[in-house]
Amino acid sequence: MKGSSARLTFLGTGTSQGVPIIGCKCKVCRSSDKRDKRFRASVFVEYGGLNILVDAGPDFRMQMLRHDIAHLDAILLTHNHKDHTGGLDDVRSLNYVDRRAAEIYCEKNVLEDIIREYPYVFKFPKYPGAPEWKLHVIDERPFIIRKDSADKELVWVHDVGYHYRLHDGTLIPTARCLDDMIDHAEVVSSGGSTAMTIIPIRGLHDKLPVLGFRFDDIAYITDMSSIPDSEFEKLTGLKHLTLNTVSYNRHHSHFSLEETLELADRIQAEHTWLTHLSHSFPAHEEFCRELSRLCSEKNIRSIVQPAYDGLVIE
Repeated sequence: MKGSSARLTFLGTGTSQGVPIIGCKCKVCRSSDKRDKRFRASVFVEYGGLNILVDAGPDFRMQMLRHDIAHLDAILLTHNHKDHTGGLDDVRSLNYVDRRAAEIYCEKNVLEDIIREYPYVFKFPKYPGAPEWKLHVIDERPFIIRKDSADKELVWVHDVGYHYRLHDGTLIPTARCLDDMIDHAEVVSSGGSTAMTIIPIRGLHDKLPVLGFRFDDIAYITDMSSIPDSEFEKLTGLKHLTLNTVSYNRHHSHFSLEETLELADRIQAEHTWLTHLSHSFPAHEEFCRELSRLCSEKNIRSIVQPAYDGLVIE
């Protein structure tokens, strides 16, 4: 599983409502500690020379601006809930600045939902100014992301829309039909790997199949309530593991804090970071102390801490 080392930045570590929650006056929502201000869950991964975003929720625009991100090689979607896909329209800005279509990787059921939820992106002839996407279907098999080739440069034609510029200077429309926008990701053959190999991790979000992703020795898991035993082999030898939790109590679609601690002990990454956090947990510093105490009492061999927006791990 070893490739080029990965660097992960947490762009958002909050629940579907973020923290603070609109109208809430609790201690956490009113905290002045910037680590308690949480956008919706998303991460930016630099890996094998690639810039990769995992999930583009409603805070996508502000996350890109806050971290001065102007280029993405790929957007990976864990599943299709609005707190993870609601910002996809805003890739229009990157289309224009980066002169590339957004390369989006997702499962077939997520793709089908996106087509329904963003119908204007998939109407032909294309509406001028609609986001430019190229969608790659993935499943549980490892896959490869490659750098864009030179013949994929977008050129804006006023009042007409985007075109691709070919090597001879000819301009052609970006897509004439749905099939032009969709393909299957390049799957890694058995035993093969490269610096750009991404390893999907299957889990369930209640009954909804979702994916986490492993980048070298960092694994990012969010919005899961269970992981099949067959997937734990993909989680060995980690330096960093991210797990979601929203409350102390058992939750139908997310791990409880007790469940995350049990997983941290089972997987034994050097560091386990908690994300998708709600205001049900204490403010950051108090939560750090509580986790340290719980890990000591339970003899958990991983260092477990709450992640926060802007945290960088590598």
